[in-house]
Amino acid sequence: MVKLALLARLEAKPGKEQQVAEFIKGALPLAQAETGTVHWFALQLGPSTFGIFDTFEAEAGREAHLGGQIAQALMANAPELLAKEPVIEKVDLLAVK
Repeated sequence: MVKLALLARLEAKPGKEQQVAEFIKGALPLAQAETGTVHWFALQLGPSTFGIFDTFEAEAGREAHLGGQIAQALMANAPELLAKEPVIEKVDLLAVK
C-alpha cells in the first residue's frame, strides 16, 4: 500500500515553459524503470508552474527516487530551465483510493 509521496514544484523561466513541460514528460520512462516508485505524475499547475507527484510503499523507494536519474537530471538542468530552485516536499499520505 502506498503511504509515502514526494511533491515537487517547478517554476519555469520566462520562455522556457515548453522546455520544462517536455523535460518532465520525457522523464516518464525513467520513472517506469524505478521499482520503488508506484505512481508518477507530471503536472502543469499554471502557465509557468509545473509539478511532479510520486508515490511509494516504503522510505527506501522514496530515497532511491530522490537520488535517481530523474532528480539528477532535474538538478543539472535547473539553472537553464527554472526561475528558482525546485521545491521538493516529502509527503505522508493519509488516505488513498
